[in-house]
Amino acid sequence: MMNGTKGDGDRLGDEDRPGEDHVDRLRRQWALELPDLDTEPMAILGRAFRLSNLVRPSIEATFADFGLDRGEFDVIATLRRSGAPYLMTPTEMYSALMISSGGLTHRLDRLEKAGLIRREKSPRDGRSVLVALSEAGAALAEKAFRTDMATESSFLQALDGKEREALAVLLRKLIAGIENEQARGEDEKAD
Repeated sequence: MMNGTKGDGDRLGDEDRPGEDHVDRLRRQWALELPDLDTEPMAILGRAFRLSNLVRPSIEATFADFGLDRGEFDVIATLRRSGAPYLMTPTEMYSALMISSGGLTHRLDRLEKAGLIRREKSPRDGRSVLVALSEAGAALAEKAFRTDMATESSFLQALDGKEREALAVLLRKLIAGIENEQARGEDEKAD
């Protein structure tokens, strides 16, 4: 039946129902099209993806208000949260940020030009470089992070404290399980 009507007055299963969200509507549509397929993963992973897409523009706008893009903020935030003296090797940084060394170099160039970081020769090995957060970079990282946390906190108002805590525990468990499974897979490939 390809004419767009599904019987029982349910046109493509897309009308709003009380308490439903976008993912519920998608799952209902798939249930009509592929009733034998279990779409439970969408209930969790689809919502995580949707949540990320909903909040990303506000978070990126927060960083833009400070003259940063998300990647630049990640660099100065990584240095700031590393603790005094706010100094890391590029290898430590791109491992922490999970980006390529080329992607990091581009970000470092922009941040150095803006006076937010500086590159220094390593006192232990004159061939190595260290990335240091400037005072201006440290102040900007802290101010941007405080604003970001206020922005992100506003998104959580639909949940009370116990609900937020329970959700955080479940997400941690899910992510740890996925990370462990991926690490096992990488270990098996290396063997």
